[in-house]
Amino acid sequence: MRSIAAAPHIFWSVLFIILPLLIVLYYAFTDSSGAFSFENILSLTEYAPIFALSLELSIIATAICLVIGYPLAYIIAKAKPERQKLYIMLLMLPMWTNLLIRTYSIMAILDDGGILNTLLGTTMHIVGTKGAVIFGMVYDFLPYMVLPIYTCVSKIDKNMWEAASDLGCSPVKVMTKVILPLSMSGIISGVTMVLVPSISTFYISQKLGGGTFELIGDTIERQFVTGALNVGAAISLVMMILILLSLSVMNKFTDSDEGGIIV
Repeated sequence: MRSIAAAPHIFWSVLFIILPLLIVLYYAFTDSSGAFSFENILSLTEYAPIFALSLELSIIATAICLVIGYPLAYIIAKAKPERQKLYIMLLMLPMWTNLLIRTYSIMAILDDGGILNTLLGTTMHIVGTKGAVIFGMVYDFLPYMVLPIYTCVSKIDKNMWEAASDLGCSPVKVMTKVILPLSMSGIISGVTMVLVPSISTFYISQKLGGGTFELIGDTIERQFVTGALNVGAAISLVMMILILLSLSVMNKFTDSDEGGIIV
């Protein structure tokens, strides 16, 4: 009976997860004629600078999301229950809009003749810079940082906060010794949920980067669009391996740090 109930899940998993992975694996280790080859993998060294730039921008965007997202999640968790629902709805509201529309709205703000330059009365060339791409990543992926941290912080027993204060801990010590360690799993989840899409994004970098530089997501898209399926598959395979490794490491930290308090 259980096998029958699980059949649809298995079917869709094979069709939309396992089969695409096998196709990527096939193209990564074959040449244009279909013959087995390591050439695609060996040629990836020339894309090392693009990998490095993608990692750099995604780490910066993730760090900014963490710096902004943690206090925001803390404020929401400390608010009254009815206000928490309102704040979460406001946080989720931009995500109900398509990524394409959100990116164009950012361009309307940052463009040379956009809202920002009009208000400041200047002509700052922001679109086409790394800063614009980082801004776009932060804007699009910030909710993915806030929500898991909020979930963790809101589940912390309020009596622990009061007990730490009663024992003479300053608000800073309560945060660093109690709240921060107990919310570490949420931080790691948030970092993962922001870092992974940031490092593989291509539309944000194409529009806000203005074509002045290329990230690894742009490279993969270009390879597939131009018909270089084998090279595109090889880059995608390496990206998937790196992402899976990072997820496994972060999951290990999450398991080991769950519920810990620094004494």
